[in-house]
Amino acid sequence: MSDRLIGVSGATGQLGGRVAARLAALGVRQKLLVRDVARAPKLAGAEAEVAPFDDGEACRAALAGLDTVLMVSASETPDRVAQHRTFIDAAAAAGVRHLVYISFYGAAPDATFTLARDHFATERHIRSTGLAATFLRDNLYADFLPMLAGEDRVIRGPAGDGRVAAVAQDDIADAAVAVLRDPGAHAGRTYDLTGPEALTLAEIAGLIGARYHAETVDEAYASRASYHAPQWQLDAWVSTYTAIAAGELSGVTSHIAELTGHPATSVADLLARA
Repeated sequence: MSDRLIGVSGATGQLGGRVAARLAALGVRQKLLVRDVARAPKLAGAEAEVAPFDDGEACRAALAGLDTVLMVSASETPDRVAQHRTFIDAAAAAGVRHLVYISFYGAAPDATFTLARDHFATERHIRSTGLAATFLRDNLYADFLPMLAGEDRVIRGPAGDGRVAAVAQDDIADAAVAVLRDPGAHAGRTYDLTGPEALTLAEIAGLIGARYHAETVDEAYASRASYHAPQWQLDAWVSTYTAIAAGELSGVTSHIAELTGHPATSVADLLARA
């Protein structure tokens, strides 16, 4: 068991849980930073402590003594950036040296996908603290692509013929573990984590046994109106597709292979494993 203690947020979720399980299997000691200790996974060499992103005092206490911390972005809410700033400030105050932040592909202040703007704001705040940092900018999760289809097996959205280089969560977790185990080698780096190919939604629909209907933007808002979601959420949902249409999620990189030593998983291979 390694003597170095690594902090892992989001350990009760899909991505953070994958990272925590991998670190435990490698004998790495870790502190799981969670909202509810009772829900934290029971892993060898792991302890859990309450650290809600919006509670600066609790985060400072939980982060004390940690050099390297994986920061998985908070759930999508209107105040997510404010929560991120609270956690980042707590990390700086607690003496954390290196943050590994799970960001989003194409994070920018003018990104079409509205939530990518939140990730850019978070990256900018991390840089402002002077903390060493590594940004893992994930493309859309390939694992969630089957959920894009409705009960009628149709994927609806204004993505046109745009392409998306969706990435498997297992690949992201492998990349995160590689960085966490040797953070100094990755300080100041930004990695764009993608799958090995960029597919249209029509191609993805074919892989999951569905079909794709290209909506207009107005149609997309109308077809989602029945969910009675707040405007910011509707904008996020619709802009996922318009970002694809704009070509902002189509880039393919070799960063997964460079970090993990294995090729990125294709959507077809991921579905075959399910």
